[in-house]
Amino acid sequence: MAKWADYLISCCTYEEGHIEKVGVREHSNGGVGSATTRTRSWVLGRMDAGYSFCTITKDSDGEWRKGALVHIVTVNGKRYLRTDANYRESDNLGELPEC
Repeated sequence: MAKWADYLISCCTYEEGHIEKVGVREHSNGGVGSATTRTRSWVLGRMDAGYSFCTITKDSDGEWRKGALVHIVTVNGKRYLRTDANYRESDNLGELPEC
């Protein structure tokens, strides 16, 4: 398995359009690691330090599937985590289960 990103996000919890917490897993050529709960600010800080993130989901066979790359989008001076190119004032990591 080729490395998809430095970190993989497998679940998230939103509060009023902003991510409150995410389930983050490390990714290596050996596979997907165990989930650790992290905050939105932790993800932003790691991205600022040059680490990459993408979303992951499990398929019907229980195998991890790569989702979309996570980007920081700035709107009206505020930074948001998004997997799409929309410049909306909210975080959006797609259709991930709630943590």
